[in-house]
Amino acid sequence: SAELPDPCTDLRLFQMVTKCMHKCINSPCMRDGQCCKSFPKQFKDDTEENVNGYPIYRRRATEPVQVGKYSIDNRWVVPYNLWLLKKFNAHINVEVCASFKSVKYLYKYVYKGHDAASVKIQKEGALDHDEILSFVEGWYVSAPEAMWRLNEFNLSHKSHTVVRLAVHLPQQQPIVYQDGQEAQAIERAALRKTTLTSWFELNKNDPSAHNISYSVIPQYYVFDKSTTNWKKRQRGGQNVI
Repeated sequence: SAELPDPCTDLRLFQMVTKCMHKCINSPCMRDGQCCKSFPKQFKDDTEENVNGYPIYRRRATEPVQVGKYSIDNRWVVPYNLWLLKKFNAHINVEVCASFKSVKYLYKYVYKGHDAASVKIQKEGALDHDEILSFVEGWYVSAPEAMWRLNEFNLSHKSHTVVRLAVHLPQQQPIVYQDGQEAQAIERAALRKTTLTSWFELNKNDPSAHNISYSVIPQYYVFDKSTTNWKKRQRGGQNVI
């Protein structure tokens, strides 16, 4: 959420948000009256997707509340997770990351290697010093990590395949198009089924799918993107979510 909770409904959460999860004009991120994190945000009645993978959160225009000597509203709230905030009672910024770049970011940290440091080697009293040659890049490898790498154990493990299912209202499926090609994109979308509309059609034609809910259909069927139809799985499925 990126809004102030109702104190009448959850007073404890309201107190935590107003204590830990808001910005103000006196925040450290403020420079010459401007926030480097782009606060205050704009009021929004509904959450919207953004091109960079970060959504524009719902921030309804409500009455401001007094926090100390500052008055804040939903524009100043840092996005948070209710469960995490209540558990740790601390500033924890939680964002929805829907971009492929988020996977690249995670893998970069897993495989970036050992902690490195520059070491300067110089004789005492030396006057002729070559600054470039006197630095050596070095890193520290602990005994457990050295043993793990010498035995060539796996550095990562993939457990499940995640299938993204479309959810939309009738005739309101998302359409991706380039400027000037809106009409062609609409025509193509009319001919192609989404995972949701194809699931409805599957239930019409395949009685064995009647007892399978939409959320678990990938465990029993594979969505063929070329034909936009669900096809019964021949193998696997137990590690599909």
